[in-house]
Amino acid sequence: MIGHREDSNGRQELSLSLSFLSLYIPLPLPISLPNLSSLLSPMAAHHLKLASFLLLLLNLTTLINAQLSRNFYSKTCPNVESIVKQAVTAKFQQTFVTVPATLRLFFHDCMVQGCDASVMIASTGNNKAEKDHPDNLSLAGDGFDTVIKAKAAVDAVTQCKNKVSCADILALAARDVVSLAGGPHYEVELGRLDGLSSTASSVTGKLPQPTFNLDKLNSLFSQNKLSQTDMIALSGAHTLGFSHCSRFANRIYGFSKVNPIDPSLNQAYAKQLQGMCPRNVDPTIAINMDPVTPRTFDNQYYKNLQQGKGLFTSDQSLFTDSRSKSTVNAWAQNSATFNQAFIDAMGRLGRVGVKTGSNGNIRRDCSVFN
Repeated sequence: MIGHREDSNGRQELSLSLSFLSLYIPLPLPISLPNLSSLLSPMAAHHLKLASFLLLLLNLTTLINAQLSRNFYSKTCPNVESIVKQAVTAKFQQTFVTVPATLRLFFHDCMVQGCDASVMIASTGNNKAEKDHPDNLSLAGDGFDTVIKAKAAVDAVTQCKNKVSCADILALAARDVVSLAGGPHYEVELGRLDGLSSTASSVTGKLPQPTFNLDKLNSLFSQNKLSQTDMIALSGAHTLGFSHCSRFANRIYGFSKVNPIDPSLNQAYAKQLQGMCPRNVDPTIAINMDPVTPRTFDNQYYKNLQQGKGLFTSDQSLFTDSRSKSTVNAWAQNSATFNQAFIDAMGRLGRVGVKTGSNGNIRRDCSVFN
């Protein structure tokens, strides 16, 4: 807020106030604000520019968040959440793969260009889309099918037809599969538009790799304003799902000249992995990420890390690195604390790169641009 006041000696001062910053700068009045900088000292002028920039940044952040709300469709499609949940539940009853596939699809969408359903777009002769980047080829078809079926169910309601974005349906479906797997139910902010572009090239360098250490993970997540705590919480989704053997083969075969098996990997578990993933294994073979409770959303992932049973290097690094180990230990001990951290992280993930106004639209078909 910009205004002016009198100091204790009756002199006029300019007041620049933000929730976290207040500057009071003496100046002669009356004066027009456009000419203000020329009358200030260099330091005061610098502070004015800094405050103006921070105010603009704050307004932009508020604008984005303001356009997402829990009751966004209260007038246009008031039953959207129940419609989506019914469709997701029906798909879940067909195959459990619905759960990890949908949750992973949401993450891969949001981490690349934001939560705009651009990962849903099919490639054409003129464009290789996100879903066909090598990092996305392992996305299970059941995740895409879940969103497509939920979209069809929503559009089957006359009032709702072409009123709800694929991006919002994916966000709701991700919440619903977590709940169906025994995880927490949480509110989802809505109001995203679907993105207008989807290219394979945009995926490069945007998704975590199984070989990443803590520094690389933090660097990647921070690009989307997600903290280390958010990253560790979202990694907890590895309590569900599966991985192809090639993604961790380097840990169980020829890790180094001194250690054929990664020493941070539980050696008995490593032998089990070798049994399930022999050399030259069929590349379509996949094993559970969580060897204990692979069909339940719980805090077992963190207990596994304590025992050296993180499947990826990126998983186990959360425990071997002292900077994140305490968080792993805390959530291994307290599932309620983990659940809340996961809810908070999913909320922040869902705000990444939201499309509004002319930057997006509501697709009639989630896999094709309008």
